[in-house]
Amino acid sequence: MAAKSFDPIHLGPITVTFSVDSEMSNGTTTVSRCDVAAGAGIPVPHSHDAFEETIYGLDGVTTFTVDGEAIPVAAGDTLCIRRGQVHAFMADDGDASFLAIATPGVFGPDYFLEIAAVVAAAGDGPPDPQAIAAVMLRHGLTPVPQGVA
Repeated sequence: MAAKSFDPIHLGPITVTFSVDSEMSNGTTTVSRCDVAAGAGIPVPHSHDAFEETIYGLDGVTTFTVDGEAIPVAAGDTLCIRRGQVHAFMADDGDASFLAIATPGVFGPDYFLEIAAVVAAAGDGPPDPQAIAAVMLRHGLTPVPQGVA
């Protein structure tokens, strides 16, 4: 199979670039690089039941909150988020980047493209939380109400 190139997906202060999708791995894995601006992140706690997500720190520090525990991930650190674990993340004081590896490969670029469309539709305002939740549910993520995680 020839090498495949993916365009970066911009979600405001977060950019996601896939390097392996489900088609390339015969459904076994997806791999994406997440570049996160200082202080940005995915503050909506969520879980997923169809895949594990392994995080490998590349640059800076991203703090993941997993089942209520704050876990900083720096360059060279690895964190496995098991199915069903409630989690979210925020970059610390500096820009950060990490690889996100989903196994099996059921979580891919389509999710981020749909989220990007919701973010773009919001213009300068915050994205519609109901629209975000609908995209999450369509792609196997379960949003957790604020204050529960």
